[in-house]
Order: sequence, then C-alpha cells, then structure tokens
Amino acid sequence: MKPLHEYEDRHVVILGLARSGVAAAKLFHGAGARVVANDRKEREQCPEASELEALGISVVCGGHPEGLVTSETALLVKNPGIPYSAEPIVRAAALGVEIVTEVEVAGRLSPAPIVGITGSNGKTTTTTWTGELLAAAGLSPLVAGNIGRPLCDAAQEVSPRGWLVAELSSFQLKGTSDFHPRIACLLNVAETHLDYHGTMEDYVSSKAKLFANLTPDDTAVYNADDAACVRIAEASGARLRPFSLARRLAAGVSVEPPYPAAGAEENGAEAERWIVSRTEAGEETRIVRADRLGIPGRHNCANALAAVAIALAAGAAPSALVRPLEEFRGVEHRLEFVGTFRGVRYYNDSKATNPTATVMSVSSLPSPLVLIAGGLDRGSDYMELLPTFRERLKGVVALGETREKIRRVAEAAGLTAVKLVEPEEDAAVTLRRAVEEAAALAEPGDTVLLSPACASWDMFPSYEVRGRIFKESAHTL
Repeated sequence: MKPLHEYEDRHVVILGLARSGVAAAKLFHGAGARVVANDRKEREQCPEASELEALGISVVCGGHPEGLVTSETALLVKNPGIPYSAEPIVRAAALGVEIVTEVEVAGRLSPAPIVGITGSNGKTTTTTWTGELLAAAGLSPLVAGNIGRPLCDAAQEVSPRGWLVAELSSFQLKGTSDFHPRIACLLNVAETHLDYHGTMEDYVSSKAKLFANLTPDDTAVYNADDAACVRIAEASGARLRPFSLARRLAAGVSVEPPYPAAGAEENGAEAERWIVSRTEAGEETRIVRADRLGIPGRHNCANALAAVAIALAAGAAPSALVRPLEEFRGVEHRLEFVGTFRGVRYYNDSKATNPTATVMSVSSLPSPLVLIAGGLDRGSDYMELLPTFRERLKGVVALGETREKIRRVAEAAGLTAVKLVEPEEDAAVTLRRAVEEAAALAEPGDTVLLSPACASWDMFPSYEVRGRIFKESAHTL
C-alpha cells in the first residue's frame, strides 16, 4: 500500500460498514481521497451510513452495484469477514486493484512500534494481558484490533513513545502485504475457519503474514510446543523468543518444572512451578509462581508465557510484571466466572468458537461439569471432542446447527445425560432453555459451562451477544 497522502483525489472503495470500515472511510476521506463506502446490507441496517454521509462520503447500501470497482480504483479496503469470493473483490483482483484490510492501513499510520498477536486460540486473553503488563511497566500501550477497537483509530491516538498492541485474526492478516510489527507473536495453530480460507494451507499462510516483513531488529515470540509456530517463526529472520509449557528452554520463557503431557498424571509440583525467563547469555529470572496467576488453566499459563515474552522484548522490567500477572482476571466471554446459583458454578466461555478452545476450557475447570455446546455448522464432525467428553463431562446440552453432531459425540462418549434443544424463533429463548436444561442436570457442587466449540452466527450476531444472554439466563434461574 502507498503512503496515505498519495491517495489524494483518487478513488478508494471501502467494503463493509463495520467499525473498521467506518474508521478507514474517515481516514481516507480526511486524506483527500474520493471514498465510496459500500455494504450489501439494506440502508436501515447500516446506522453508520448517516455519519459518513454527513462528512461528504458517498455511501451505497443494499448490494454491490455495477461500477463500484473500476480501472480507476486505486485501493479496496475490505472488512476482514467479507470473503474473497465477493463480487467487488473478484473484480478488483481481475483489474489489478490492491486489496487490503484495515491492518495494512494502520501499519502505515502508527507512529509507535506495533505488537501483533495472532493464533487460533487465546488471542484476546493474551492481547489484553500484554496490555496490562506493558502498562504496569510504564510503556504506554494502546490495545486495539480484532479485540474491538479499530486499528486505524488507535494508530492515530497512540503515543510515539508507547506501543500499539494489536490482536489480529487470520481474516485481517490475509489482506496485508507490507505490515511490519516490531514484535510478532504466534500462540498456536489449530484447524479452524476453513469455511473462509478453504484450506488449512491458506489459513496458516495468512497467519504467517504477521512474520513476513520482520527483520533481525524485530522479535518473533512463538509457541515452541507447536510445530507450525516453530516453522513460521524460524523462517522469519527475526530474533527468536520462544515460550514453552512442556520443557525448559535454554533461552526464552518457560514453566519450570514443565507441565506433564496432556492426560498424564500431575507430579504434585504445582505450587513449585515457576514462570522463568532466560536470555541468550544465560541470565535467568524467576518471575512468578504459576499457581499465583490470576486466571486458571494450563492454556492460560501458556497465554501468560507469551505475554511475558512480549513484555520483556518490549523492554519491561521483570519485577514490574508480577502484580498484573497475579491480578489479571481475564476477559469477558473467555472462561468468565458468572456466579454460583443454587450451589452450581456457571462459566461463560462463549468466545470458544472451535473445538480446541472448548477442550482447553473444559480441562481447566473442576468436575462434575455440564457443558452447553453447539452453533454454526462449518462441516466438522466434532469427534476431536470425544476424549474430553468421555473423561471430563457429566452431561451435555446441545443447541444450534451442530446440535445433532454434538449429541452424537456425547453419546459415543457414553454420556447418558444428554439434552437436545430445538430452535425457537427467538434465539435468546433457545439459549435460555439450554441454560434451564443444564441447571436441571447439575447438582450443588457441579459446574455449568457455556463453551460452544462453534461460531455464533447461526443464532446470534456475535459471540458477545451469545455470552451476555447466557449470563442473563444464569442470573435469572
């Protein structure tokens, strides 16, 4: 992408009127571009349109008209969720028009160095936690991106002496070419979003774009226990800063003694397990005991390792990290404790939109456990959930498009307490019924967990809406 000022008096198309699209439209309009913002939703479903039109920006709703993209179009900035098969994107590609997401634009704008964080699971927790660590260290972070705040807005507000900490999805990264973070972090790679990417190869290559422009002056933070992460980071040419739950690292951030393999017996050393940083020169620092972390679970310990590695790479003093590591209480919709009702604990994990995330969350909570799962059907059979269902669950309540698939996994696991919730016209009513069914299966001392293993879009506009209705339902039992 060219510098912003070079788009003055040139035709720029903004595809999608979500928050990032609105931010990008304002930005290019302010730079003097001839901006057309387009959304296939009808006008009444685009409340942002009036705000843009008041600024003099052309807005077209209700479809993608002929002539939206022409040979005169200098740039197309797309909403990350819009597939590359959409007609305006296909036409732009055929005409040789550059197609980017807001991430590429923000990368051009930010006066501060950027921390880019991606992965199949744990992005929001790690990004938020990283922001807390950098703030405690006095490094003036601004957290944005896939976490909710448009990167274009944040890039114009961040202090040049601070850090722009960005949660980045594969959808966002696929539309980048020159994006260059100072610190790039890859948490893990699991099969997900294949309905968008088509193949695992495209999904992984989109994640790898975060590392594509790193130099020896940049830092690659990566999961040393994940072969795909190792391969991508080691190909980057950047300084390597691995983290590991499974082994002591000669240089990097690890848990010591290491966690046993999944499914293996714990060695009883949890209270003696420390997060340890070790430099290439052999300098070793014990930072905090793992059992003192503010949120539970092995996967959250991995998130903490990544956040620590990032913070140290950004220049934080190890001593500044202890308090935010111990006091962090997680983010909404990610293994969020809702409350105890009639002696049963309720947890909201609506952000668990793939089976791997659900396995991690179920493994982090005490049994007996009743799981509410199901949602958008992306074609998986969900049989990877089978061992976790068999070993950890007391019961399952299944809903959404995948309810029959979830039921089959539960029955294959030998569970007899399995409830199927048929859809109501109002999706909120369906979820409330699921909570009531789960409450009926649970007894005092049990845990009820919403961890769907699926996206929400079959029933709800977002995982946030799904999670909030679940919390409201639990509070009204």
